[in-house]
Amino acid sequence: MKPILEVKGLSKSLGSFRLQDVSFFLTEGCITGFIGVNGAGKTTTIKLILGLIAKDAGDIAFRGKDILSNEREFKNRIGIVLDEGYFYDELTLLEMKSVIAPAYSDWDDAVFRRHIERFGLPLHQPIGTLSKGMRMKYAIALAMSHHADLLIMDEPTSGLDPQVRLELMDILLEYVNEDGKSVFLSSHITSDLDKVADGIILIDNGRIVFSEEKDALLDMHGYVKGDTKELNERTRGLFVTLNETGYGFSGLTNDKAAVRQHMKNALIERPTIEDVMLGYIRR
Repeated sequence: MKPILEVKGLSKSLGSFRLQDVSFFLTEGCITGFIGVNGAGKTTTIKLILGLIAKDAGDIAFRGKDILSNEREFKNRIGIVLDEGYFYDELTLLEMKSVIAPAYSDWDDAVFRRHIERFGLPLHQPIGTLSKGMRMKYAIALAMSHHADLLIMDEPTSGLDPQVRLELMDILLEYVNEDGKSVFLSSHITSDLDKVADGIILIDNGRIVFSEEKDALLDMHGYVKGDTKELNERTRGLFVTLNETGYGFSGLTNDKAAVRQHMKNALIERPTIEDVMLGYIRR
């Protein structure tokens, strides 16, 4: 699979917060989840990629070309869905489309109307009267209507009910089945990423902790439960993070083979993305 976006050594100071040497890449045909707690640096990273704030250092390339030197081409080839929306609430969906469409050289009105019909959106209704789920569907319709190769999404499912979130995940899975498409999805709802993500990038305190293929990441780790009698100086060292109570222990390991060897009665379960994320953040 070809890389579609490459980020190298990205840094930015914002008051007391610093994004430090952030590097990762996205590949075609993949949904990459970008995770971390609030304030970890997810939105700052996305704003730097989009050019909404200026970077202090680092390089960002889209299909091998520097995005600053090829800004027009880059912005034509990406679709953006942000939690805030950035729409004029008093405008109707059709009027807002008329504001946005001229910014893209490949805008396709037939594709836009197909998505509007599919999502059941009222073109002549003011945006301010829409539910959050409908606003997100509208944002996705706009993002997909100029044949974008990469969707960049910042918390698109925050505050949505499970049914609407499931619908949006299905839309993204369908989108990346097209040749050359990719999704970069920042979200704190890791259960959505359990369902659809191909890769996971964890950022914490402005630094990348890991960037891994999702299934390999989950296969590498285990969520372990057992009796505290099995804990000693040696076995405690097998855990990324460990929680002990009067009833037993639970913890995340990245060495399942050693746990099986030295903790015969421990139960090892496949972790969720949230288990892995919290394990590395809390250690």
